[in-house]
Amino acid sequence: MMKDHGELLPDFDIAEADDHFVVKADLPRIDPKNLDISLAGNVLNIRGEKKEEREEKNGRYYTVERQFGSFSRSFMLPSDVKEDGIEASYKGGVLRVNIPKSERAKQKKIPVKMNQTEEHTCSSR
Repeated sequence: MMKDHGELLPDFDIAEADDHFVVKADLPRIDPKNLDISLAGNVLNIRGEKKEEREEKNGRYYTVERQFGSFSRSFMLPSDVKEDGIEASYKGGVLRVNIPKSERAKQKKIPVKMNQTEEHTCSSR
């Protein structure tokens, strides 16, 4: 989750359903107030910061492995999306963003109609 000193690199997943995209990110111990999510066209931008906790009471640290810093990630979504209806939630250290597709981007199923005047016969040998 750490790229360089002070720069976090959280893990993201992006999945596509028929009518929306789902973006998930592992962001443990990040306060949701320190997240900034925006959409420009079909580019999703997610920025965040995990602030260092300062609590010193004459203690000595022997090991410091917890990471602090900020991150910024941008993802180009493969089709048009609707800005209205985007929802973001944070639970158990996981950010989840649901992004509805525009009507134009939704996959349309085209039914195949059987022509009633055409006669089909099966012959057995």
